[in-house]
Amino acid sequence: MSSRGKKIFLALTIIVPMIIYCYIYYKPIIQNAPFRKKDFVSMDYKWGVKDPLENQYNSADSSYQYVNSRDSIILKKVPLNSDDILYIHSKANELGLWNFPDTIGTKSSKSMSIPRYDMFFKYKEKSKHVVVYGDFDGNPKLLDAAMQMRKIIEETLNQAEKRSGK
Repeated sequence: MSSRGKKIFLALTIIVPMIIYCYIYYKPIIQNAPFRKKDFVSMDYKWGVKDPLENQYNSADSSYQYVNSRDSIILKKVPLNSDDILYIHSKANELGLWNFPDTIGTKSSKSMSIPRYDMFFKYKEKSKHVVVYGDFDGNPKLLDAAMQMRKIIEETLNQAEKRSGK
C-alpha cells in the first residue's frame, strides 16, 4: 500500500468516525443547553451591605439605581444593547456561572459591613440566582470566579451608562 493510500485509510477509519461521533454526541447537548443567549429574558444585579440592597440594576426595564459618594440615591435608565448581553452571557459561560451554587458564603452577624452581591439571570425556560457574600472563606477559585463575574457586570453597566450619556 502506498503512503497516500495509508493516509486515506487512516482518515477513513479513525478521523471520519471520530468527527461523526462528536457531531452525534455533542449536537443534542448544545441544542438543549438551558442557558442560551437567544433565550435570554433579563438580568437583575444587586449589591451593597445593607438590607435591602440599595444598589441595583434590572435589564428588563433598564432601571439603574445606586448610592453615590454623597449618600444620594441616583435613578437612571441605562439600557444594555445586544453586544453587552452577549458579552455578559459569554463570560458567564466561560466562568461556569451556571454551575455555581445558589449561595456562596453565609450571612453572618457581622454582615452589616460585609458586601453582598446578588445576580439573577432569567431565561425562557430556566433561571440562575447566585448570592455572593464578600467574606466567603471556602474554595478561593469559586470566590474568584464569582468576583470576576461581578466585575464584568459592573464594567458593562459603567460602559452602558457612559454610552447613554445620562
